[in-house]
Amino acid sequence: MSIILPRRDFIKTTGKAAALTALAGSIAHRAFAGGNDLIQVALIGCGGRGTGAARDALNTKSGPIKLVAMADVFEDRLKGSHAELSKRMVVKADKKDEKGTSNEPVIDKDKFDVPPDRRFVGFDAYKKAIDCLKPGDVAIMATPLAFRWVHFTYAIEKGINVFMEKPLTSDGPTSKIMLKLGEDASAKGLKVGVGLMSHHARNLEELYKRIQDGELGEIISMRGYRCQGLIGNFAMSPKPENLTHLDYQIRRFHGTLWAGGGAFSDFYIHIIDHLSWLKGSWPVKAHGVGGREYKQNEKGQNYIDQNFDAYSVEYTYPDGTKMHFQGRSMPGADFMYSSYIHGTKGFAVASRNKDCDGPSAIYKGQQEDKDKLVWESKDNSNPYQNEWDSLVDAIRNNKPYNEVKNGVEASLATSLGRMACHVGKVVTAEQMLNSDHRFAPDLDKITKDSVAPVMPGPDGMYPQPQPGLKKREY
Repeated sequence: MSIILPRRDFIKTTGKAAALTALAGSIAHRAFAGGNDLIQVALIGCGGRGTGAARDALNTKSGPIKLVAMADVFEDRLKGSHAELSKRMVVKADKKDEKGTSNEPVIDKDKFDVPPDRRFVGFDAYKKAIDCLKPGDVAIMATPLAFRWVHFTYAIEKGINVFMEKPLTSDGPTSKIMLKLGEDASAKGLKVGVGLMSHHARNLEELYKRIQDGELGEIISMRGYRCQGLIGNFAMSPKPENLTHLDYQIRRFHGTLWAGGGAFSDFYIHIIDHLSWLKGSWPVKAHGVGGREYKQNEKGQNYIDQNFDAYSVEYTYPDGTKMHFQGRSMPGADFMYSSYIHGTKGFAVASRNKDCDGPSAIYKGQQEDKDKLVWESKDNSNPYQNEWDSLVDAIRNNKPYNEVKNGVEASLATSLGRMACHVGKVVTAEQMLNSDHRFAPDLDKITKDSVAPVMPGPDGMYPQPQPGLKKREY
């Protein structure tokens, strides 16, 4: 039996935690009377997803909110993010000068005010950014997942609410750490959002309710796909001379298991998460296959990353139900990026396109037949914005809000499938959680001069999974 709690138990557990928090009293909560008090935000990790999260935070409408600090290991990433957000925070305002009145664009400093002395670079930059906040403000954590527990620990210590990007973990030992940190955050009354936006996609919320009401009958199988070309930092060519291996692996975190859980964890978590949510439980074991087909880039150089090009996983749930997931990053092959649920009473399209895009739908029979359409979702609101609206509302009104446990469980379920493919064995959820294999244990002590957690072998490749030959992923 899996020690990863079913989602119904999760709801009960979080309810108890909320009650205990209310009794204990929150030391971190500041009153946001009538939504009029300013919430300050610090961005830690200034890549594309961090920049997007900051934009969504600043687009909330429940009261004043301002980005006041930014941090990244790399100065160019910080500069690029600052420039992008500056463009988005431009407003038109009358400005008088010697020529009279002109309508010049200016930055909205009520929302975006990050001067040079609040832009921090380096492995300790996260502390400096968080130190610019007051208890009850918000830190966005959008670095590669390896650093999540380090940054989260400091935010809890300082009484700072958190929004953290998925995935949260890529191995069992770190998952246990994050579960404990999530409990610590609740005990201090902190609000924590996790970037699994499917839970805030209105089409999936309504589909979940309909499944719970029995419209699909008993779920008998599920399918998920993310098959596309080479994306993100999936394939790593040999390291440029001007970068250390540590810098290169952090910049191209999709390519190493320690930094980002590889492409499997970062790309595939959303579909694995939302299908498990709609099912109402987590998988207890996984069996999978995969391999490398694309060995070289267009220059004839070997790709050195730790990813397989294709993955196929069979997940098994406590009742024996199967979920089949396929992931592929191969240019020219068929594109398929969607998810489906089969029940005894019919068939559902969960995500029609990408991670959670609708319209979701239910059909009679076991295939998508427009003549047998029973229901189709109508709400097309932005789930990324919805998750921020919910988090900020919880902060302003001191509502219980902590998505860490679900985030860890989703990360573990994803890692379970990845590990099964990489070792060539059936892997149980308990084995995944209780494994002693921790990819990068000392990241709270890391500096720019540290040796990278993985180094290339004589062939120039980072350590590779070898199913059946290695008991661990590398």
